[in-house]
Amino acid sequence: MVTHVPAEAPGDERGALLSFVEAQRGAIRRSVLGLTEEQAASRPSASELTLSGLLKHVAECELSWLRMAQQRPNERQRDETSWSDGFRLLDGETVAATLAFWDGVAKETEDFIRSVPSLDDTFPLPEAPWFPKEGRVSMRWLMLHLVEELGRHAGHADIVRESLDGKGAFDLVALESGRAPGE
Repeated sequence: MVTHVPAEAPGDERGALLSFVEAQRGAIRRSVLGLTEEQAASRPSASELTLSGLLKHVAECELSWLRMAQQRPNERQRDETSWSDGFRLLDGETVAATLAFWDGVAKETEDFIRSVPSLDDTFPLPEAPWFPKEGRVSMRWLMLHLVEELGRHAGHADIVRESLDGKGAFDLVALESGRAPGE
């Protein structure tokens, strides 16, 4: 692990889960540090993934799971015709605006998780071939899934960034804190 996730207060499971989600968000946010819009949208590896596209995807993915848990409509719902738009910035979209949008989603996720009566509370999964029929998951499951989902994409972002300019996770942590790598 490149950064330390502080221990929660004794018994603060919500705080621990929120801290681990935030640690994965931080890894993805750092992947675009110091880049131009063009660099963030470039494909320096065999993958079709770009850093700005990953950023947009994880922000919209977190929003989607949050809306499912809240049992509210998702204002950025994607379907087969718009799915690929969730992996690239469109005209007028910027890295800065995407980061700001994600900051708002992150705040809303934290407020929601802190307000639910219990992490054992559940919500229905949507109909999909990969979910059990009439499946339900808990708020705890949601938070663990966000750690998993964001962690997977943080790894993708590490590889894309390192392919772009050679900067690895340790370099980006140093850059974020204003230190030279290795200090």
